[in-house]
Amino acid sequence: MIRRLLVANRAEIARRIFRTCRDLGIETVAVFSDADAASPHVTEADHAVRLAGVRPADTYLDIPAIVEAALKAGADAVHPGYGFLSENAAFARAVLDAGLTWIGPHPDAITAMGSKIEAKLLMAQAGVPVLPSLTPGPGGAFQPEPPGSARAGRQESGEPVFPVLVKASAGGGGRGMRIVRDPGALEEAVASARREALSAFGDGAVFVEPLLEDARHIEVQILADTHGTVWTLGERECSIQRRHQKVVEETPSPGISPGVREALFDAAVKAAKAIGYVGAGTVEFLVKGATIAFLEMNTRLQVEHPVTECVYGVDLVRLQLEIAEGSRLPAEPPGAAGHAIEVRLYAEDPARDWRPQNGTLHLFEVPGVDARFEVPATGGGHATRPYGLRLDSGVESGSQVGVHYDAMLAKVIAWGPDRAAVARRLATALARARVHGLTTNRDLLVAVLRHRAFLAGDTHTGFLDAHEVTAPAVPPVPVFALAAALALAAGNRAEASVLGGLPSGWRNVASQPQRAAFEGPGGRVEVGYRLGRDGGLAEGPPEVRLLSATPGEVVLEVSGVLGRFAVARYADEVYVDSALGSMRLRRLPRLPEPVVLIAPGSLLAPMPGTVLRVEVTSGAPVVAGQPILTLEAMKMEHQISAPAAGVVSALNVTPGRQVEAGAVLAVIEEQQ
Repeated sequence: MIRRLLVANRAEIARRIFRTCRDLGIETVAVFSDADAASPHVTEADHAVRLAGVRPADTYLDIPAIVEAALKAGADAVHPGYGFLSENAAFARAVLDAGLTWIGPHPDAITAMGSKIEAKLLMAQAGVPVLPSLTPGPGGAFQPEPPGSARAGRQESGEPVFPVLVKASAGGGGRGMRIVRDPGALEEAVASARREALSAFGDGAVFVEPLLEDARHIEVQILADTHGTVWTLGERECSIQRRHQKVVEETPSPGISPGVREALFDAAVKAAKAIGYVGAGTVEFLVKGATIAFLEMNTRLQVEHPVTECVYGVDLVRLQLEIAEGSRLPAEPPGAAGHAIEVRLYAEDPARDWRPQNGTLHLFEVPGVDARFEVPATGGGHATRPYGLRLDSGVESGSQVGVHYDAMLAKVIAWGPDRAAVARRLATALARARVHGLTTNRDLLVAVLRHRAFLAGDTHTGFLDAHEVTAPAVPPVPVFALAAALALAAGNRAEASVLGGLPSGWRNVASQPQRAAFEGPGGRVEVGYRLGRDGGLAEGPPEVRLLSATPGEVVLEVSGVLGRFAVARYADEVYVDSALGSMRLRRLPRLPEPVVLIAPGSLLAPMPGTVLRVEVTSGAPVVAGQPILTLEAMKMEHQISAPAAGVVSALNVTPGRQVEAGAVLAVIEEQQ
């Protein structure tokens, strides 16, 4: 029996595993980097061990340090979570060699699936359908993979047929992956994918396979015990992606036939039995019509496992632990009931090429949550309440989001018997969430959930490119700005030491209106108003009537419709949330401070990061769109390109240099 469990991970997944451990009476051990010292997962564990440093390679990827932490804390088992070392066979062996229980498959099974190149060969031999692929060799030549397997449909010529997808053999999450449509771009795409894969996974091997466009990304949840029983717990549709990273997942898939579903389950069982799999795992496929192609097998728990839990009424973490203790699964898996949809809330800006964000998350509130990190007793039609909402988050209000790790803040999951109603419940909860301090993909997720094609089940991996998925319309800025101004004025009155109870701007004689200026979504907005002695608006927008104003809430009647506006201020930033939407405003000073002028053509660092490569030299001519340098931040490469043709008049960085957001990296003097 497991008594004390170390989770070799961080943030949301560590908290999720701790939740099940508390239910089972298992003590918990957290590990944390210096950047995560104040993370919620550290404070929630029974014990915690520091891993000195902030870089993943020095902390969450340091095998000896984590094994030592487990022994030091008196743990008798290790759960890897997902990401980091979760699919590292050497780590699994190190845990077992230390006399600890490993929560996962045998290291040999991890090795078998650890290389996508080798895994495809093994799956083809087991009768699992795969796409043909090529591996780039020395001198630019390509070798067909898997060799000798006609069933795999390999390309005998050794030449790629475009468009193709370059993929990292190790790891996942969209890293080391490039779409190539032009043969002339293949060499650089392979080199770039290798660099990113080597940085993220320590393995630069890549391969090339045909791009199966507009296919569905479908995965099958499997669970296998040490006694030969293999379960399939339905399929998950994970087609809506950005940068090959999933952002919306659901079960069951809305667009595959019963025959395809059975074929997927059969292929997943073959895959598991081919490698003697034990524990929870996922077999991933591309599906287009009746065509099924094996993608990879994830020998771990998946990020999107909560949708399966909500529909099947099982705790997958608990089953992982029980299998590791030697328990036997029932002969048949539980039945499915209802539908579940999950979205991944990221600190990123979709309007700026999904650029990751970092900083302080001042406020994080999602209304109507029924369960946190747990399988709801009322989930998926298995109990009394038909609909519900679950939140699995790695952050809380006040958390710091840094540049060293993944930018995912939380997963929000809705369940119920009806897909359309589940999508509506989830979209409404997201729209009403209060997320202050960082730009997120929240509005885009809401737009996807409300999109006609999504509700019709017309989803595929190119969904975001094929459809104009736009964020909700910007709410009326002047009304939000007025609410912000009234709340700020109420706050000033509350803090006043003399006559604080008088209305703002009160005079014995008529006075000029008060004015406040903000930077809003469309630029500068200025509002003017004057309060009467009764506290209402004596002067202001004619369609607006003020009912009440406190520092935290303003109640306005706009064109006869009452609305409540929650207002929060953090230095010069003001956040206004209402049923009409949410808005971030920046208060502008009456007398602006002098600012530092930045030379025209300056290329600024979009975020803190490390300069990986510099592609030009000072004084060199460049053309519009030409790569100037590459930054690495949040485990991704970000290319900085010339905005226009010109000459590099200044180059301020070299490879390996750490830069802060807003730093001037280079200056391009445009040609006249």
